[in-house]
Amino acid sequence: MAKLRVLVTRRWPAEIERQLAEQFDVTLNESDEPMTEAALAVAMAEYDVLCPTVSDKIDAAVISGGDRVKLIANYGVGFDHIDLAAAKARGIAVTNTPGVLTDATADIAMTLLLMAARRAGEGERELRAGQWSGWRPTHLIGSALKGKVLGCVGFGRIAIATARRAHHGFGMKIAYYGRRECDPAVADELDAEFCPELSDLLGKADFVSLHVPGGAETANMIDADAIAAMKPGSYLINTARGGVVDHEALADALKSGHLAGAGLDVYPAEPAVPECLLGLENAVLLPHLGSANAETRVAMGMCALANVEAFAKGAELPNPVG
Repeated sequence: MAKLRVLVTRRWPAEIERQLAEQFDVTLNESDEPMTEAALAVAMAEYDVLCPTVSDKIDAAVISGGDRVKLIANYGVGFDHIDLAAAKARGIAVTNTPGVLTDATADIAMTLLLMAARRAGEGERELRAGQWSGWRPTHLIGSALKGKVLGCVGFGRIAIATARRAHHGFGMKIAYYGRRECDPAVADELDAEFCPELSDLLGKADFVSLHVPGGAETANMIDADAIAAMKPGSYLINTARGGVVDHEALADALKSGHLAGAGLDVYPAEPAVPECLLGLENAVLLPHLGSANAETRVAMGMCALANVEAFAKGAELPNPVG
């Protein structure tokens, strides 16, 4: 029986690539350069399974390129880069890799929060440039964390993991905004306050951390009005999706001093970073490192592999979306 043809659009951890190759007819992207949409469209007619990442735009035009692909096994939890309606119309299943990157992403959220609060990026740049003149009482004064309010926009797994780090590790108070109240046991553990209105959360939080999915419903959710509603001198942290934030409005707030700082790991048109942020010392900018530890990237690969294996057997898919 012929093996399923599988296209992996970017390089994955070697052990996952090896396991895929042992079971399937796999094509790897040896250059690890992003594939063009035209190449992805051609692949739809040549492979049984497409394994993309967040850097691949799988829109209706790509999906209409052919009728052979019947599974899009995404390497990552977010799937707003995939047109789910177009996939469904062509009978294509879509899967993701949820759960396995919760801790890694929460770690990055806290990394950004700490770097912004303690002005670590500014300090390192000053030191490396040979401009540090030595310790002094007024040098790079930042913000303490203990007793400050962390406001989570969205309160799913990653947000809760971030809140646990902030509350138990740093003594921060927790507030959150979401579609519904969280599990009472979680609320009790974190002494977390539910804010039914986003504006209420923004007005009381010293640090606002974003944890909502991308897509039309959350596009520019944090716009000029939302940023204006944030507490003066507060901080914005984004490990969710770049499209959630109006970056021009964010830059204006950082320049004016309305916001003390921001920490971002995601951007609307990666790898491009909004130019308005690049010259701002109070913006911490990371290159989408949310899941970037060895253990997590392997676990993501194993999760994607499990979806492909189940598809090959005609079994129920472990992580369907849409």
